[in-house]
Amino acid sequence: MVSSIVVQYTDLLRTSDYDLWRRLRELLTGQGLDPGRTIVVDLLQEGPDHEDGQVISEDGRVYKFTLFYDQAAEHGARSAYLHGWTDITDSWQSGSLAPRTADAFALLRDEDVRAPSVPDRAGNHGEPRRRAGAAQLDGP
Repeated sequence: MVSSIVVQYTDLLRTSDYDLWRRLRELLTGQGLDPGRTIVVDLLQEGPDHEDGQVISEDGRVYKFTLFYDQAAEHGARSAYLHGWTDITDSWQSGSLAPRTADAFALLRDEDVRAPSVPDRAGNHGEPRRRAGAAQLDGP
């Protein structure tokens, strides 16, 4: 079962009008991610000026980052910025969010099942592409 935090935060990323989520969508787009296909594993306040986050891109890459902004200011999130953007695709399994990250991959797979198949240039519908982080979840 997918963590309710993952479902809730992913929905907020995709639909919320709050400054924080709007700004995070902009920042993720700047990193080459599609916020509409990105899964939020976590976004946790770690101090008075930042939150630590982790996301999974549509191609299965796992990233961690720190989101800095003035949380006390009324519209402080509008000027938020990312720091420490790190690809942890090959190491997320040993992190503190490993169980939640594995759950988040389940949500990503569920979305793939619901997504329509897209033909290649020749019009053939092929196998869905393998996600980078998904290999760690597959059996031998």
